[in-house]
This record gives sequence, C-alpha cells and structure tokens, in this order.
Amino acid sequence: MRKNNYDEIRIENLEFFANHGVYPEETRLGQKFMISLTMYTDTRRAGRTDELESSTNYGEVSHFIVDFMAKHTCKLIEAAAEKLAEALLLTYPLLAGVELELKKPWAPVGLPLETVSVKIRRFWHTAYIALGSNLGDKQAYLDNAVRELEKNESCQVKKVSSYLVTEPYGGVEQDDFLNACLELRTLLDPQELLDELHRVEQLAHRERLIHWGPRTLDLDILLYDDEVFETDTLIVPHVEMQLRDFVLRPMAEIAPNLRHPVLKKTMTELLRALTD
Repeated sequence: MRKNNYDEIRIENLEFFANHGVYPEETRLGQKFMISLTMYTDTRRAGRTDELESSTNYGEVSHFIVDFMAKHTCKLIEAAAEKLAEALLLTYPLLAGVELELKKPWAPVGLPLETVSVKIRRFWHTAYIALGSNLGDKQAYLDNAVRELEKNESCQVKKVSSYLVTEPYGGVEQDDFLNACLELRTLLDPQELLDELHRVEQLAHRERLIHWGPRTLDLDILLYDDEVFETDTLIVPHVEMQLRDFVLRPMAEIAPNLRHPVLKKTMTELLRALTD
C-alpha cells in the first residue's frame, strides 16, 4: 500500500511532563511538553469487525508515549521525536508509519514565544538486497549476512531466495559465485541501510581490491520502495540489475510481480527478456 493510501488515527496535543533539554535546569526541573501524533495504518478490518484487537489502541499508545518520554531523556527535541517514532513503529505492528509533532512550550530562548516544535514522518520501507560470495565458505557468509541483518531491530528479513551458483560477472577470472536476494522491511533510510550493509560486509572481512573481483561477501541495494535517486554513494534502482541473471532469477522467485520503478516491467518480465 502506498503511503498516501493509509488510513489515519490521530492523537492531538497530548500533554505530559518530561526533562528534555540542553540546560541543567531543564533536565533537573522538567517542564510540560505536548505531542500530536498521526498513525498510518489500515482501519478497514477494525471498522468491519468493531473489535479493538483489529486496531491500534490509541489509549494504550497515549500511555506508552507518556511513559517513554519520561524514561528516555534527550537534550534535543529532535532526538526525542526520533526515538519515540522508532519505538512506536517497533512496538505496534499494525502501524506502517507515523507523523508526530513534539511541542515545547515556552522554550528558554530569552524571547517571548508560545512554543517550539519539531515534526517528523517515519515509515517502514521495503528494500531488496542482492547477496553474493565466491571466497571461502560461501554459504556460511550468506547465512551469516542474513542473521546479522535480523539482529538489527530496524530491519526485518521477510523473504530469502534460494541460493544460486553462478558464473562470475565482469570478465575477471575467479571462482563461481553463490548468489541470492532477500526482501527487507526496514526503518533505515537508504544511506543508513547502505552503511549497515557495509558493516555486515566488514564482519566478513570484505576487501575492495579489484572491481568485480572475488569477495567474501557482497551486499547491494537493488530497490528501495519505488524510489528513484542517485547520490555520490548510491544509485537506486541498481543500475545493472536488469542485466544480471544472478539478480533477476532470485528476484523473480521472491517477488515475481514486483515492477521495476523505471523500466515498468516485473521481475519475471525482466528475466524473460534477458534469457529469451
């Protein structure tokens, strides 16, 4: 479901007392804060069944917010909002995303003002990752990579393809690869996800010595939601995924009807075009 198609449950101006702030008197004495929260979800089942278990209990969420903000003190309201958004998405499984505005009335800036606030929107995202290895115990490297991603609470591995033995790509003479793809539900943004993949590669002692050369572990972001973008460190969709049999075959296994956001063809159609 696209982000703009979700239903909304709203909590407006929930008041609570907390000790967030940079100055010592703020952390010692505390003050009143307010939160407005929009929870993005699907309320259809709750609407049809009239059962609370089919929805996210806004009363429970309200108490969760007050308790969380009292126990997790931050200097910046930006940090407090970020931590709360992540906690809500990790705690309540029916939430696809949240928008929250954290308000700090009468912030101590030496001037008369009513309130200062920060508003953020955070969602779960779906990414597809390619895995490959052609050094050492290849299966162990891939298995360990999947397990390492599962350890990160901001990542949920939803599907893993079969492992596929393939010939090397790029013209460098080397051993055959073991390849796979996985579907990942994540709270990380693209750069954060790339950093996490590099961290996992380093655990496998990945060395970047030869372009397209042998490696213990290679992890690439293929797709991230339906986004199309390019930075100095990352291009999404992966620029050559439609040319790589070892990518399209496992992708067609775990997401056969997923459409490439640029080429507008499904993984099955791209594989068929490559192999025909």
